[in-house]
Formats: sequence, C-alpha cells, structure tokens
Amino acid sequence: MKCGLCLPLCPTYAQTRNEADSPRGRISLVQGWLSGDLEMSARLTAHLDGCLTCRACERGCPSLVAFGRIMDGAKTRRIAESRPERRLLHRIWISALSDPRLNATLGRLAKIYARSPLASLARWLRLDRLATLGPLLRLSGAIAATAEPARPRPLGQADMDLFIGCSGETAQGHVIASTLELCERLGVRVNLPARHACCGAMLHHNGLPEEAKAHRDAVARGRAERPLVGISSACVAELKESPELADTQEICEYLDRLQWPESLQLRPLRARVLVHEPCSHRNLLGGNAAVHRLLARIPELDVEPMPENHRCCGAAGTYLLQQPEMSERLLADKLESALAAAPDIMVTTNSGCALHLLAGVQEAGRAVEVCHPVELLARQLPS
Repeated sequence: MKCGLCLPLCPTYAQTRNEADSPRGRISLVQGWLSGDLEMSARLTAHLDGCLTCRACERGCPSLVAFGRIMDGAKTRRIAESRPERRLLHRIWISALSDPRLNATLGRLAKIYARSPLASLARWLRLDRLATLGPLLRLSGAIAATAEPARPRPLGQADMDLFIGCSGETAQGHVIASTLELCERLGVRVNLPARHACCGAMLHHNGLPEEAKAHRDAVARGRAERPLVGISSACVAELKESPELADTQEICEYLDRLQWPESLQLRPLRARVLVHEPCSHRNLLGGNAAVHRLLARIPELDVEPMPENHRCCGAAGTYLLQQPEMSERLLADKLESALAAAPDIMVTTNSGCALHLLAGVQEAGRAVEVCHPVELLARQLPS
C-alpha cells in the first residue's frame, strides 16, 4: 500500500505536481525498472535523479519506508550498469569532489578568480546563465568569501577531535577558525589533524557506496577515544551511518552540552537572525534546537526559524551542480520568504546549504550575511 502522505512533504513534487516526481511515484518507477516492466530511459533517469534525497518523506511516513536507502540503492545499480566509460568518468568526478586537497585548491582558485577581471567579464557576458557554467560561476563567489586554509592543531592530549571534512577549507574556513577560538575560551582542547578526511556522503549518494564506506572506515581507524565532532550536519549524518562512528556529534550539539563558565558572557548584538535548518539536521540528526539555545546566549539578538524551514533549499550535496534548474527554483522560493522577513544574518549548520544560500543572496544583491552559528558566537566573545 502506498498511501501518499509523503506527497505534501516532497519539495520536487510541490514544484512539478507530477506523481513521478514524488516519493510514491519514484518508488513505483524503481519497482517497475527492477521488475523489468520499465526500461531505463532518459525520462525515467530524469525523474529518479530529480530526487534531492532530503528524506523529508521518511519523517512523515507512517509505514517507516526507508526511501533514502531505496533511492541510494537504485542509484548504485544504475551506475554499476552504465557504460564503462561513463562509469569511469562519474567515479573520477565524484572522487575529485571528495578530495580535500583538490577542494582546498578550488578554494584558492575561487579567490583568485573573484579578484580578477574574468569575474566581471563573465557577469557581463551572462555566462552564469549557461547550464554548464552557471552553477560553478554562481558558487565561485560564495566559495571565495568562505574559503580559508585551516591551521592544523595535532594534539595527542585533547578533549575532542574536530572533523572538517573534504570541503571544510573551501566552504567553512571561517567556521573552523571560529570553532577553535570558541573552544579555546571554553577550555576545550581541540585536535585538528594535518590530514583532513572525507565522510563519503557525496560518494554514497552518487552510487558509490563502497568508496564511501572506505572513507568512513578510514575515519573510524584514525579516531581516538574521545568525542568526534563535525562542523557540517551532512558530514555528521553520513559518519553516523557507520556503527563505529554512531556517537559523532554536531558542533552546536557538542557546545550546547558543555558547562559554560559564568564569567563567559557574550557581548550583545542587535540584529535579526533567521536560523536555517538543513535537511540533514532536521531529518537525520533530530533537529537543531541546540542552535537556538546557543544563540539565546547572545543578548538582544532577535532569533527566529527561517520561513519554510521544512522545505529543502536545493543544495543537497552535488544536486545543485547536477540539477541546477530545480535547485535554483527551490532556492528562489526559500529566499523569497526569507528575505521578506528582512534578516541581517542567516545561519545554517550545513556547508553546502551555506554556499547555496550565500550565492543566492549575492545574486539578489542583498546585504545579508550567511554564516555558521559558531561564527556568530565567536564574534560576540568578550575581548
């Protein structure tokens, strides 16, 4: 029985009103393909690849259907059955996106590009409207604003290991610095290894589960007998897929559980903040209540959930590169209601969401800051 209670929760179905773009419809398509009743065609592929894997449908499913696992499994089989040359190119591309060194290089190149005449020329030529170049050019400005090399702090005697992932330096450079500063003031000794690891999320959701598991296994082998704390909610959700890493904590959850000294009073800030709740945080980590409790420590701060928080922003890992049209439609809806609330700052705990939101804000020409909650907390530390 497929009741359809998931349909109102699905962001892509809300956009197209096409049953094939709903969880129920996609499950039926997978069933038809696996049974041999349907051929894998370009049209069928489009409906399946149009899924964000946001997992909103799972939260509202009375039968607890593991929709995410169904879609990931179907993707794995499709990649395995694709032509060898296409399979190789797919593996190379996704593996490159999961490489910390290549991501760090991408961050440096984005900064150079943003300062060069090429960026102005690209905008003048409207190259950002091209299907192939558009998503990359839109993201380059956001990456240029967030990329920052991380300074390793390899400590043998530490209170926690900080996991920044493969894109930490590219998408969350300032978050890393803020986390280290805040933890230092709280008396927490942080181990930040010189070699950064990948959680495997992009590999996992792009039909390469064995490669993803190899990354998680490497993290499990390298961890010490102390808390493992991630700065991006999607990375934390992926790490928790492994039993050995099930106790991984998201940074705001970790900070919220600490005993803050009475003497550490954050400075007031008169600003309106909208809290974006990433799908990974809401649907896989149990929600971001810790973010609201931490921000409540800043006097005079006006904090509210972002409107339409139950809807995906359209980033969804590599989705914003693979499905740019739908990704931008979802972002436009999200920003329309968010910017109407006249925020000064938007905060989010996911690196991909942060880049996507920032790119949209930049494109809209609005002076709204997009940052991680930890950045805001560190900024209000007393001098």
